[in-house]
Amino acid sequence: MEKLTEDQVAERLKAHAQWSEMNGAIQRTFQHKDFVAAMAFVNKIAEMAEEKQHHPDILIRYNKVTLTLSTHDAGGITDKDFDFADAADGVR
Repeated sequence: MEKLTEDQVAERLKAHAQWSEMNGAIQRTFQHKDFVAAMAFVNKIAEMAEEKQHHPDILIRYNKVTLTLSTHDAGGITDKDFDFADAADGVR
């Protein structure tokens, strides 16, 4: 998987309004009704990450979960990260 250029990342982010680029990764914070709902979301993300063999960095702050995605093998952001972002956006 090839690392995307800055222009490619900027273009892809136009279709991912809730995601932003930060230090060579894409990131989004999901807010849930409470801690239990946030943890249920994290468990679904963990299952999906195992299936896809692509593991985000996960930060949990009570009812907020921040996912940070980067393809370490490629040294930055790839299509694989945006594909995972699309899938994460669909997790309920």
